[in-house]
Amino acid sequence: MGDHSHGSPENSGTVAKADDVAQDRFPDPGLPPHRPRLADRDPRAAKRHERQVALLFTISIIGTLFFFVAYFVLGHLGDMTFAELRVQNAALGLGTAFAMLGIGVGIVHWAKTLMPDHELVESRHEIRTEADRQDAVDIVDTIIDESGIKRRPLIRNTLIGAIALAPIPAIFMFRDLERSGKTAGEMVEQLRHTMWDTGVRLTRDPSGTPIKASDVQIGSAFHVIPEGLNEAEDVLNEKAKAVVLLMRMDPQEMNISEGREDWNVDGIVAYSKICTHVGCPIALYEQHTHHLLCPCHQSTFDLANECKVVFGPAGHALPQLPITVDAEGYLVAQSDFHEPVGPAYWERGQ
Repeated sequence: MGDHSHGSPENSGTVAKADDVAQDRFPDPGLPPHRPRLADRDPRAAKRHERQVALLFTISIIGTLFFFVAYFVLGHLGDMTFAELRVQNAALGLGTAFAMLGIGVGIVHWAKTLMPDHELVESRHEIRTEADRQDAVDIVDTIIDESGIKRRPLIRNTLIGAIALAPIPAIFMFRDLERSGKTAGEMVEQLRHTMWDTGVRLTRDPSGTPIKASDVQIGSAFHVIPEGLNEAEDVLNEKAKAVVLLMRMDPQEMNISEGREDWNVDGIVAYSKICTHVGCPIALYEQHTHHLLCPCHQSTFDLANECKVVFGPAGHALPQLPITVDAEGYLVAQSDFHEPVGPAYWERGQ
């Protein structure tokens, strides 16, 4: 004899009743009623919003033109001071920001005030290649029609102008990577060499005062530039490559590799100030640990071991500048750096 309790009419009625209760408890809310916007009811409001969108696109155009003024006018005034360089960078940033912001805010305002905002529900259907392709074409046509771009020439024209001008600043910025017609090899060669050379005196930054060996005490640190840098044609670029840190240690605490025995003067050593991670300036020296610290990403270099990396993301040691003293006791360079300074953008052995 089998158990037929699961198929009894009483149980079926109980299940149906439970389903009815569940449906009554959670009714389908459906879509909320559509609330017409002011622009949907009033043509004058729609026209006003259209002018606002066009104004935002015009602001984008003005921002791009402002970038051009900052790039071509402020950037060609001759030798620029740090204050003038800051003004130009701020102007370039503002121009680019308004160029992008005008387009973005304009499109959002356009969508919220003028484009149709009806909510639609479409059932899923099987994908058929031809039918799907035709549906895609129909969707694009619908989007174009609903955007109103065909019947709103003011928005269309200002949008075209803003989008056409917005990428141009990037073209000029990338063009500067090959400024003065230099090839990639020529630029690498230019970056490889600095103003340091045989007999060039080490001077204080920024005064340019020469430094005697007797001025450097154990534990002291000097920010140093090559003599004549302040009179160079391109001060900023030359300084970015040539600036060094000068320190003095007890020679007995230094581990010197073969071939560098005469690169220091009684414990006085000079190393590039440019971090080998991303080129930040190193500014912190811990006398007790003999560590140089980059404040950007905490790369740490051990001065006692030829500035090898002991912590952080830097890829290799700081380049050392060979130094000696001249007949008057001033510290001078023996040569340029023996390797490129800064990040490892190319093979170090080249």
